[in-house]
Amino acid sequence: MPHEVDIHVGRKLKQARTLRRYSQTDVARRLKLSFQQIQKYEIGSNRIAASRLFELSKILDVPTSYFFDGLTEDATMPADNAMDIVSAVASIKDEQLKSRIITFIQDVAGTTTARRA
Repeated sequence: MPHEVDIHVGRKLKQARTLRRYSQTDVARRLKLSFQQIQKYEIGSNRIAASRLFELSKILDVPTSYFFDGLTEDATMPADNAMDIVSAVASIKDEQLKSRIITFIQDVAGTTTARRA
């Protein structure tokens, strides 16, 4: 049975990959792995070694800490719904509209850190 930390890190991997519109194959090729290995990472059935996590952070252009963000917080939204929202927002072509939607979501969630002009 996968450990909750491995599941969380896998979800964060999938989230970052999806936001950048990379396929599992795209990431796997850069790591010289099979796409099935990326699938296993994303569902948490295989743990990601620290060195591999470092490589992933470079490929996905996120800090390594990104994979652990929110780990101690209670998630109130199932991951599948969250990924649907992330994918939908990422597919918006109008950058100004996308920014307004993100700000709206942050305002509703109470997570807005700084107001934009």
